[in-house]
Amino acid sequence: MALSSSPSGGIAAPGASSEKLTRSMSLTNLIFLGVSAQIGSGWLFAVLSAAGAAGPAAVLSWVLAALLFGVIAMPWMELGAMLPRSGGPVRYPSLSHGMMTGWLVGGAYWIATVAVTTLEAQAVLTYVSSNWPELGLMHEVDGLEILTWPRGILAGVAILAVFTVLNIFGIKMLSEANRWITLWKIAIPTLTFILLFTAFRSSNFTETGFFAMGFDGVLHAIPATGIAFAYLGFRQVLDFGGECKNPQRNIPIAIAASILIPMVVYVLLQVAFIGALDWAAAGLAPGEWGSLLSSDWASAPLFQALIAAGFGGFGTLLLIDAIVSPAATGWVFLGSATRSTYALSEHDMAPSLLQRLNRFAVPWMSLLVSFAVSCLFLLPLPSWYRLVSIVSVALLLSYLVGSSSMMVLRRTAPDLPRPFRLRNAGFWAPASFVATLILVYVAGFSTVLNLAIVVFAGTPAYVAYIAVRQNWITRIRAYSWSAVFLTVWGFVSWQGGWFMTVSGGQRGGAWETSAYLVACTAVLAVGGIVLYLMSNSVGRVHVSRSTWFVTLLMAVLFLSFYGSYGPLDHPVFGEGWDLIPVGIAGLAGYYWSVASGFQTDEVRENHLEDDVVPV
Repeated sequence: MALSSSPSGGIAAPGASSEKLTRSMSLTNLIFLGVSAQIGSGWLFAVLSAAGAAGPAAVLSWVLAALLFGVIAMPWMELGAMLPRSGGPVRYPSLSHGMMTGWLVGGAYWIATVAVTTLEAQAVLTYVSSNWPELGLMHEVDGLEILTWPRGILAGVAILAVFTVLNIFGIKMLSEANRWITLWKIAIPTLTFILLFTAFRSSNFTETGFFAMGFDGVLHAIPATGIAFAYLGFRQVLDFGGECKNPQRNIPIAIAASILIPMVVYVLLQVAFIGALDWAAAGLAPGEWGSLLSSDWASAPLFQALIAAGFGGFGTLLLIDAIVSPAATGWVFLGSATRSTYALSEHDMAPSLLQRLNRFAVPWMSLLVSFAVSCLFLLPLPSWYRLVSIVSVALLLSYLVGSSSMMVLRRTAPDLPRPFRLRNAGFWAPASFVATLILVYVAGFSTVLNLAIVVFAGTPAYVAYIAVRQNWITRIRAYSWSAVFLTVWGFVSWQGGWFMTVSGGQRGGAWETSAYLVACTAVLAVGGIVLYLMSNSVGRVHVSRSTWFVTLLMAVLFLSFYGSYGPLDHPVFGEGWDLIPVGIAGLAGYYWSVASGFQTDEVRENHLEDDVVPV
C-alpha cells in the first residue's frame, strides 16, 4: 500500500538539485577521500587509549573492528551504487522509513559529522599544546585536557575557518589537494611503525598476558577508545556520491578500499607501539595498562614513544603530521557535514536556502551553517578521549538503519537498477544490523545514555518545523508539544545526573539510575502517544513507523545498565553472556525495522529515477 508523505503530493523531485553538483571525482580520488577520513587524529591517540582498554589484545580490536565494519558497510554499498546522492547517509532513512526516522537518524549523523570536524581541530591543538604548553591553549580539569578561553577556543575557530575556506572552492580542488595529503598521511604512520619496530620489546605482549584486560576489553576498546572513530570515515564516500564519476562501480570499490588500507596501517602501528612501550619513560610500572590515559605519554603517545626509542629527530616530522592528518580529516568531514545539511534541505527537513550553490558548485549556505555549529563544540567540554566515544556511537547509530533501508527499498522500489546487489542479503543484512548494535552497546552505559539524551532532545525540532511544514499537525499543537516535551526531557535528564559529566560517571545527588531510566521511558512513551493523537493520518504514519528506533535505543540502554558495560558492581548479565540478549534485541529490532518501512512519496512517484546515473 502506498502512503503519501505530504499533503501536496510529495517533495518535487528532491534529487534534481543533486544534478547541479558536478561529477568530477575519479575512483582514485574517491578512495583517497575515504582513506583520508579514516587516518586522522585516530592514529595519533587511539593506539594508546586502545592499549589502555585492552592491553596487548588491542591488536585484535583493530582487526575485529575492520571485520565488523566490513559487514556493516555491505548494505551501504548497494544503497550508494543504487542511489549515488550527495549526503546519501541522511537521505536513505527518509526514503525507506519516513521523515521522523529520517530526522532522528539523519540528524544524529549530521551532528556527529559536525562534531568530528571540531574533534580534529581539537586534536591539532592537543598535540601543539603538549609540546608548547606556554601557548596556553589547553589546561587540565579533573585529569582531562580542556581548551582555554580565549586562546584555545579562538585558535580552534581559526582552524575551523581554514577548513571552511578549503571547502568553499569546490570538490575538484578538495579531491586533488586531498590526494597528495593522503599519500603523506599514509607515509608518516608507515615510517613511524617501522622506526618503533627497532625498539620492539616482545615482553610487553607476554609479561602480563595477551588478554591483560580480558576479552571484554577487546570489544569495549572498539567504540570507546577511538578505534571505531578511526574506521567510521568509509561513509564519506557516500556523502560525496553525487559528485563522483561512474558511481555504480566506484562507490563499492572505494568503500572496501577505505576500510582495508587503514586497517593494515593501524594494526602494524598498534603492534609497534605496544612493542616499543617504555613503561619507565611513561611514568608507570610494567603492566599498568589501565593507567596509560593518565600517564606522561597521554597527550602525545607516538611522539613520546619515538623519543624513548631514540628517534627524537623524527618527532618533528610527526608533529607536522599531527597538524596535517587531523586537519585533512577535519576538512573532509566538514565537506560531509555540508552535504548532509544540503540533503536534509532537499528532503524538506531544513530551509531551502541551504541548497544554494556558489560558482564552484558548493552548497555554501550549508557550509556556513556547518561551520557555525562546529564552533559550538569548541566550548570547554571534556577532551578528545572523552568526546570521541560519544561521537563514534552517534555515527554508529546512524549506520544501524542501512541494512533495513536496503531491504525496504528492495520491496518498495524493486525496479531501480542495482549495479551492486548484495548477495545472501537475508543473512548479511541482519548481521550488519546486529554488528552495529553490539558496537553501540559495548561503548558503555554513560556514552549510550548521553547520545540518547541528545538524539531525543532533537524531536521537538522535527515536530515544530518538519511536521508543521508538511501540515501533519497544527502550529499551536506542535509548539505546545515541543515546549512541554523539551522542558520535561531536560528536567528528567538533569535529574538523572549522567549528562556530560567530566568523569563519565553520575553526578552526586541525582536520581537512582534505574528509576531515572523508567522516567525516561515514561516521558518518551507518553510524548509519543500524545504526538500521535495530535497528528493527522499521514503524520501518524511517520510517528508510528519510527517507534522501532526509539524502543530499540531504550532497550540497549536498559541492557547496558544491567550488563557488564554498565555501572553496576555485580551486573545481571555477566561478561560475554550480555551479548546474547543484545543479539536477540538486534534481530528483533532488525525485523521490526524492515516491517516498519513503507513506500514513501518520493519512491511512489518515481522521483528516485532522477538520481539513477546511466552505467
